[in-house]
Amino acid sequence: MSEMPLKNQQDTETILLRCGIGPEATMQEVLALIDKNGLGVALVVGEDRAFHGIVTDGDIRRAIMANVKFTLRVKDFLAQKDGPGPVEPLTASDDSNESQIVTLMEHTRVRHIPLLDKDGLVSGLALRSEMGGLVEGKMQALVMAGGKGMRLRPLTNKTPKPLLPIGGKPVIERIIDQLRDSGVKDISISTLYQAEKIQDHFGDGSGFGVNLHYTEEDQPLGTAGALSLIEEVRDPVLVINGDILTAMDFRAMFHFHKEHKADLTVAVRKYEFSVPFGVVDVEKAMVTNLQEKPDVSFFINAGVYLIQPEVLSQIKSNEHLDMTDLIDNLIAQKRPVASFPIHEYWIDIGQLDNYTQAQTDVGKGKLNR
Repeated sequence: MSEMPLKNQQDTETILLRCGIGPEATMQEVLALIDKNGLGVALVVGEDRAFHGIVTDGDIRRAIMANVKFTLRVKDFLAQKDGPGPVEPLTASDDSNESQIVTLMEHTRVRHIPLLDKDGLVSGLALRSEMGGLVEGKMQALVMAGGKGMRLRPLTNKTPKPLLPIGGKPVIERIIDQLRDSGVKDISISTLYQAEKIQDHFGDGSGFGVNLHYTEEDQPLGTAGALSLIEEVRDPVLVINGDILTAMDFRAMFHFHKEHKADLTVAVRKYEFSVPFGVVDVEKAMVTNLQEKPDVSFFINAGVYLIQPEVLSQIKSNEHLDMTDLIDNLIAQKRPVASFPIHEYWIDIGQLDNYTQAQTDVGKGKLNR
C-alpha cells in the first residue's frame, strides 16, 4: 500500500473534468455526468475549486424514489438531501496517504472521499475501487432461464427465450457479459424449457470468462424457489430474469443494498402514463376533486433482485415460491427490503412488441448510453 500522498497520484484537472460540476447545474446534468464518468459520483465545485458537496449514484436513486424534480439545481438538492452515510460531506487532506484513506473508508463505509488542499479547495478524489487495502465486495448470480416464452411464439418454438438474439447476440449472453464485467464470475443458470440448448451454448462458461453452474428444474419453482437448487451460497445473490435487457449498474445495486443494510433489494422502474379521461375523486356520494387527464406514475418490479445468503434459509427445497411471496414474507417479518430504482435503459423482451423494440434500441446504441 502506497505511502505517497494521493495528490501526487492524481491530476487535479483530470479529476475535475471527469467528476466536477457547478452548483448551478441541474440534477439532470448531474445524472448525465455520473452516467458518463462511470465512477458513481459527482463533485460539486465552484469556479475557484471551492468544494460545495458531493452527489453519489445512491443519492441520485434516492432522489428518484422521493420524486425529486430533476430540473432542481444541485446546490438546492445538497441543502435538502438525506440518506445513509455522514451528515456532512466527508473530505480528507490531499497530503493523506493511501493507508490513511483506507482506514477512513473502512471506518465510515464510504466509497468516495474528496481531497482538499490546505486552502480547502478541491484537488483530488479518493475512490474505494482504487484502494489496494479494500475489497469492494463479492456477489454470486442466478439467471432465470427456464420460461417457455409462450408470448413470443413462434420464435420460441425451437429456441428458448433467453437465446433469442438481440442485435446478433442472445439476450442471456448479454446478461452474462454484463455480470462478468461487473466482477461477478460465479453464475448459476436455472433452466427448464429446452435446457440442453442453453447448456450447449455456454458450456462451463470458461469461454465467456465466468464459472457457470446449471440448476435444472423438474417443474417450475418460481423466481425464489429456484434459489434452493444452488449448492453453495457464500455471498449476496443477484437474481435476474433471463429476458431482461438493461444497462443498469449491478455494482451500484450492490453498494445501494449494502448502504441500506437490506436483506433483499428489488430493482424497480418508474412507469408513467397519461389517463385519457377526466378523473373524479369521490367520497361516498360527494365529489371532492376533479383532475383533467392526469399523469400517473408508479414503480414496477424490474425483475432483478439482490438477496443476502441468510434469507435463503426461508426457501424450502424443491417447493414453488415466487420472489413476490418471499418479499411479502420478509416485510411481514419486518426485515429490511430496499428498492433500487433503475434510471438506465431497461426492457423486458417477453412480448413480441418489446422484442422488436429492443432490436431497434440496440441498433440505435441505446443500450450503451
